[in-house]
Amino acid sequence: MIIACIPAYNEERTIARVIIETQKYVDKVIVCDDGSTDLTGEIAERLGAEVIRHEERMGKGATLIDLFTAAKKYDPYIVITLDADGQHDPNDIPRILEPLKKGDADLVIGSRYIRGAKTDAPLYRRFGLKIINFLSRRVIKSNVKDTQSGFRAFTIKALKELHTESDGFGIESEQIILALKSGLRIREVPITIKYKGLPKTSKKHFLLHGGEIITTILKLVVEERPLLYLGLPGIILMLLAIMLGTYLLLLFNATRYFSLPIAIIVLGASLAGITLMIAALTLYALNRIVKRIRSETNDKN
Repeated sequence: MIIACIPAYNEERTIARVIIETQKYVDKVIVCDDGSTDLTGEIAERLGAEVIRHEERMGKGATLIDLFTAAKKYDPYIVITLDADGQHDPNDIPRILEPLKKGDADLVIGSRYIRGAKTDAPLYRRFGLKIINFLSRRVIKSNVKDTQSGFRAFTIKALKELHTESDGFGIESEQIILALKSGLRIREVPITIKYKGLPKTSKKHFLLHGGEIITTILKLVVEERPLLYLGLPGIILMLLAIMLGTYLLLLFNATRYFSLPIAIIVLGASLAGITLMIAALTLYALNRIVKRIRSETNDKN
C-alpha cells in the first residue's frame, strides 16, 4: 500500500488538482488541514481523501507528525509527502518511488538542484535556499543538495526510525539528521518545482522561515554533541575568565587600581562558562539515558 500525505493550509485553489493527480499513483491520500479558514478540508473530503483537522494552525512539523501517525495505522509499504499548493507535480511520483521499489534507498528526496530538475523559482528564493542548503550541509555533514524539499518518499522502516519533534519548517532538516544517525540510505531524484502562476506559496516571511530552519538544525546538532558545542565554549570562557581575573589581581597589586570593566568581563565570562558546562553535562547525561532506554526497548521488541 502506498499512501500520500499532504499538509495543507488555505489551499482551496490548488488542493483539488493535487489530490486528483496524486490519486493516480497511490492507494490512499491523507490530508491534514492545518487550521485553514477556507474550504481546503471540505474539498479534500469530497474528493475521497482522509482529512485530519487542526482547530488552529500548528505548523508544518506538527502537521507531518499527525499525517505520519495516521498513515502508520494502515501499515503502508511507502509513504509520500508533497505540498498542497501546486509547487510539486504529482506526475513526478513514479520517479520518486523508483529507488524505493528497487530497494536502493530508504528515503528519497525530490531535488531542485541535481541534473534533470526544473524550477522557475524567483531569484530571491533561489538565493535564500542556496544559503540554507549550504549551511545545512556544513552543519549536519550531509551531501543532500536540496535539504528543504518537502516532496519525499519513505519506506515504512524509515518512517518508524524518524521520531521527529520539530513543529515548524525545520522538520525537513530534522528528518535528514535523524536518517543519517539511523544509517538510512538517502537518494535524491530530479523533480519539477513550479512557482509562477500559483497563489502565494510561502505562508511565512522568508527570513522567519530561514531562521526557524537554522534554529532547528543548531538545536539538533547541539543536543547530539553537547560536550563539543556547549562544553568546549564553556571551558574556553572559564579559561578567559581565569586569565583576565589573574591580570586584574596583578594590576591591582601593582597600581592599586581596580578595573571595573575587566571585573565585569570576568564575572560575565565565568557565569556564561559555568552555565554552558552545566548544560553540556546535563544534555550528555540525558542523551546517555535516552539511548539506554531505546536500546532496552529495542531488545525487548
